[in-house]
Amino acid sequence: MITRDELIEHIFNRYNVQPEYPFKKFSTYAVFRHQRNRKWFALITDTPKDKLGLDGAEKIDIIGLKLNPELITLLQGKDGYFPAYHMNKEHWISISLDAADPEELEQWIEESYLLTR
Repeated sequence: MITRDELIEHIFNRYNVQPEYPFKKFSTYAVFRHQRNRKWFALITDTPKDKLGLDGAEKIDIIGLKLNPELITLLQGKDGYFPAYHMNKEHWISISLDAADPEELEQWIEESYLLTR
């Protein structure tokens, strides 16, 4: 498990990118963009469980990442991996921070960063 704050710190230390909070209505949604082309490579949100197909309305922290469609198909069979919330479901995936292995998550962030350069 990794916390939202730890993940934000990792992204800053690795990519020198601070989160942006562009949504007034969803002020906790943190967007991470490439400095040069401004493309998103990660989105951290607190999302109600029922929006992810889980029971309950309690919010959980998830990260949205762009990955290869074949990898997304494989990962969606694992606990804590969901079709993308508010993104293209073919190219993006949502991952629960509660269920994610931190080292694996860092690998997927790197993949998303490279795919969106």
